[in-house]
Amino acid sequence: MIIILKKGTSSAQVENLKALLKSKNITPNVSEGQLETVIGCVGDIAHIDPGLIEAMDGVEKVQRIQEPYKAANRKFHPEDTVVDCSGVKIGGGAFAVIAGPCSVESEEQLVGIARSVKAAGASMLRGGAFKPRTSPYAFQGLGAEGLRLLALAKKETGLPIVTELMDFRDIELFNDVDVIQIGARNMQNFNLLKEVGSYTKKPILLKRGMSATLQELLMSAEYIMASGNPNVILCERGIRTFETALRNTLDLGVVTLLHRLSHLPVVVDPSHATGHAYMVDSVSVAASAIGADGLIIEVHNDPQHAKCDGAQSQTPEMFASTMRRIARVREAISQG
Repeated sequence: MIIILKKGTSSAQVENLKALLKSKNITPNVSEGQLETVIGCVGDIAHIDPGLIEAMDGVEKVQRIQEPYKAANRKFHPEDTVVDCSGVKIGGGAFAVIAGPCSVESEEQLVGIARSVKAAGASMLRGGAFKPRTSPYAFQGLGAEGLRLLALAKKETGLPIVTELMDFRDIELFNDVDVIQIGARNMQNFNLLKEVGSYTKKPILLKRGMSATLQELLMSAEYIMASGNPNVILCERGIRTFETALRNTLDLGVVTLLHRLSHLPVVVDPSHATGHAYMVDSVSVAASAIGADGLIIEVHNDPQHAKCDGAQSQTPEMFASTMRRIARVREAISQG
């Protein structure tokens, strides 16, 4: 349920309304937009009489939200959410590019890549310290050592770091991490989502599961937000379909649809979506043109010898070229 307030409603009237809602075990979330102020109600509203609320001073109208996701709903929060990632903004017109290797392999590899992607214009550094792999025999990441190297690369370049959390028992190792990624395989690990949401207010990059619907993605975001963390970034990385030519099937139309359904920022992962480095450039440009709030791109200094996902990793030179093309597209759109 959302409560739309009249223009000019006093702060005292708002506080009275919030107090009433809290007395009925409803959590009120106030969103002040340019055109209107909305109070989103989180909790069991079955016992709430909308007529009683509408009769209160300062209330314009009450609307019930039919969708099961509430906090992530655009109706709940009409204005775009802008997530602050240690000084790097994303959402609401702020565009960010996250770049780096699929997995952290060594200090020389990571710091070198971090410097090159920063020089090309990247906003944040990505790198996997813990790697979920299909095969138990594949490289699983450096773990705590990988996080240490990420912190070192952050110190060397100033780039905020993004890396994946797989097990909540490792959360205390993530003190130097700026954005915690929840990967596609864990998108519906609801206990992990609740634990992360209640433990930290750090931004959470939530990747869409390979077989997940958009509603399921938004419901996973809801778990994090309902647990106390509003700083969620959605990531579209393609889904599994009958097509085998690409690693996944990327539907760029979901960027527009997610922006209609939700106020949360939406980034696109062209690397996992295509599985081919030569396609990352064109898909990145397309995602930028359609309105994505950011990109997460895999970059490796020696893709042929990468321990993970080398086939989809751009070289630093390819990434720099892609960044130049993205800049031109975004400039053209802004002038249009």
